[in-house]
Amino acid sequence: MPTTGTVRIEHDLLGDKPVPADAYWGVHTARARENFPITGATISAYPHLVTALAAVKEAAALANHELGLLPTDLTKAIVTACREIRGGALHDQFVVDAIQGGAGTSTNMNANEVIANRALEHLGHARGDYARLHPNEHVNLSQSTNDAYPTAVNVATIVSLRGLADAMRVLEESFARKADEFADVLKMGRTQLQDAVPMTVGQEFRTYAVMLGEDRARLEESAALLHEINLGATAIGTGLNAPAGYAEAACRHLREITGLPLVTAADLIEATQDCGAFVHLSGVLKRVAVKLSKTCNDLRLLSSGPRAGFNEINLPPVQAGSSIMPGKVNPVIPEVVNQVAFEVIGNDVAVTMAAEAGQLQLNAFEPLIWKSLAASISHLESACLVLAARCVDGITVNAEVTRAYVEHSIGLVTALNPTIGYEAATAIAREALTSGRGVAELVLEHGLLDADRLAALLQPEVLARPQAAAHA
Repeated sequence: MPTTGTVRIEHDLLGDKPVPADAYWGVHTARARENFPITGATISAYPHLVTALAAVKEAAALANHELGLLPTDLTKAIVTACREIRGGALHDQFVVDAIQGGAGTSTNMNANEVIANRALEHLGHARGDYARLHPNEHVNLSQSTNDAYPTAVNVATIVSLRGLADAMRVLEESFARKADEFADVLKMGRTQLQDAVPMTVGQEFRTYAVMLGEDRARLEESAALLHEINLGATAIGTGLNAPAGYAEAACRHLREITGLPLVTAADLIEATQDCGAFVHLSGVLKRVAVKLSKTCNDLRLLSSGPRAGFNEINLPPVQAGSSIMPGKVNPVIPEVVNQVAFEVIGNDVAVTMAAEAGQLQLNAFEPLIWKSLAASISHLESACLVLAARCVDGITVNAEVTRAYVEHSIGLVTALNPTIGYEAATAIAREALTSGRGVAELVLEHGLLDADRLAALLQPEVLARPQAAAHA
């Protein structure tokens, strides 16, 4: 194509268009940049997707060569370009907005053009010399956006989830360490924000670790669904313009490139239009967000005060809390994690609506699905790591405060009920409530138990682990 000064002229069905001479992207990408100035976040901001696109194109080239459709020299040039991109090169050339019309066609063409132009250089030709190697005719051979793009999204999402799972494990282990540290610190459990029965701070923190472990398992289950791909489906799942054996060969090569146990969907027409795996994953991410937010609500409540709140635990101070109130320190780390959770819950609604809006043989809204999932995964990963390192690892407990709550709580009579009897326990509860005095103090005063017996009954292993204590 002719190059004059700083531009080269490329051609598509709408006519000629100037493209920056030094750009690896081409005319389709240029039009997409004009058409979709939406978020300001280009697909280069999602390196897992860029890498996955290159992996899909490499697998396609190898399959096409294996089946005799792509000459050796072109195959080598395309594969070399794809491996450079998978190694981190040229990511800045992926310049279309993440949100776009066309079911991801602009993203697919951005990849085709960058790979084609880099491959042309490997062949000794100028960028834009598509008569020798073409973005559609060669890089996109035997493919459609409708199978290449969703396959890349699946691969990118699987890889992204590894980082989230690792971050959740870090946070889980942080809570587990605190559970061990606080194992014998007695406190009052609460239901509906009212005194319930005694427990330990360790038991409370163990719960947070267990919840994260459960959610990691659900995350692994949802990731397993993404290993079914529709590469080879081409436009709607019938495999039009792809040779016999292509789907199997492309999937095999993609398995080898990515190291993932990918499989070709049993019904490619169904797989091309169905976004069920994304909806399922989004629901799991929402589950993680909801429980993580609940945990942060607890941390903020338990650390409230220090003089006019619960004051049971201390969150590590990480910054001054107020521009007007000297000495104030706020629970800013749990607060930021709460906000990430709110975002993830909103993203789940976006994924749900985008999946529901699919029509007939294709869902045109996968760009929004990908962007929403990518944001949820990335932000949850960061939130877990920040919560562990900047908050949970540094939490301390006010054991005297938690013990005093137990000894003065009306709820303590529930634990003493089997020993002093229901009627006596009711009378003690009533007197404690009206007088404001502690249950333990009144039990001693009325001679219901001696000091040694009461002290034995108020041990953490008896109050918080009664069944274990009974069998000791």
